[in-house]
Amino acid sequence: MKTYSTYDLNLASTLLTLGYKLIELDKLNIKKVKFIFKHQKGIEQSATDFWDDKITLPAKTLFTNQKTCKNRIYTDA
Repeated sequence: MKTYSTYDLNLASTLLTLGYKLIELDKLNIKKVKFIFKHQKGIEQSATDFWDDKITLPAKTLFTNQKTCKNRIYTDA
């Protein structure tokens, strides 16, 4: 399966909010976590748009998804 990954929590939260599927977290490096998404059409462009500050999202949903990402970091899920 082709994947897209990032170490950036904010990008991961944004991709989750945009509807991309987070399939796993790689916690092998004790200093940072890699968020691994299923590769879907448009994911690279969405990441570019994030870095270029071209994305507008509903704040409540974004923060809920950020909390979800953080919860997954600190649990075994």
